[in-house]
Amino acid sequence: MPGFRLGHAQDIRALTGVSVVLCPPGTVGACDLRGTATATRHVDALRAEHLVGNVDAVLLTGGSAFGLASADGVAEFLEARGRGFPAAGYTVPTVAAGVLFDLRLGDGRVRPGPRMGREACEAAREGEGLQGSVGAGTGATVGKLLGFGQAMKGGLGTASLPLPGGGRVGALAVVNAFGGVHDPDTGEILAGPRALPPAEGLIDTEAYLRERGRPARGFASPGENTTLAVVATDVRLTKPEAHKLAQMAANGLIRAVRPSYTTVDGDMVFALSQGDRSANLDDVGAAAAAAVSRAICRAVREADGFGQVPAWRDLR
Repeated sequence: MPGFRLGHAQDIRALTGVSVVLCPPGTVGACDLRGTATATRHVDALRAEHLVGNVDAVLLTGGSAFGLASADGVAEFLEARGRGFPAAGYTVPTVAAGVLFDLRLGDGRVRPGPRMGREACEAAREGEGLQGSVGAGTGATVGKLLGFGQAMKGGLGTASLPLPGGGRVGALAVVNAFGGVHDPDTGEILAGPRALPPAEGLIDTEAYLRERGRPARGFASPGENTTLAVVATDVRLTKPEAHKLAQMAANGLIRAVRPSYTTVDGDMVFALSQGDRSANLDDVGAAAAAAVSRAICRAVREADGFGQVPAWRDLR
């Protein structure tokens, strides 16, 4: 999306990282937060009635709640450039952040902090950039129905779509889900829990829960799963309209991650608007949902398991 810049920083040895979307001035933001295992920062500023009118950056970070410290580095980077809400002679940047739990993979004692947040900002560029096991997707995993031992590698992906009357919608997704990732166009399970030997193949988590119920042993622990998504458009939206866009974009998460918004997931979707184009909100929402689902599928197709967790490419 023109004007928006995406940057990543990661620790490949510890297998954790952050991804930041730096917003152009005047960006309107909103968040659809339905997950029950979330940790956030400054999401309250995205409410329609909040005094702050704009958002300066959206940060997606590993490290569970510890990773929220990386937002300090993003805020320092933005303050040094005069970005933020003016107050008493200072500028206070609005950095909305959401986290994912990646402490099981790599070295969980190492978490993103302010330095990593600044590094992601310094690396930010326009364009889609790297995909898969990069940034916040470095330590992401999916498919934990039968426990972490049967999981697969998640990751980070992007996608974008043009709108019928001009304009565009882009999506960024970081997939660290309890459930599996399905291609909505084909129905294929791209990543999910691997069947216990001697059985082979991938398990449909929704069908398993519906037909057999949650397993008594090996089930993922609460709070260890989250899919985070950000959609951005050059269509001009108000805060309430941006919130509706976030809700509609979440349909793409629901189509691709099955099941999503479970009791052990912290799923959330951010929506960003900056531009002068006009479009029907339903058109923008339909494109955003498709972009989110495509970004999710790309995240697992591009993921690298680093020899520790099987990735989609390893099972082909």
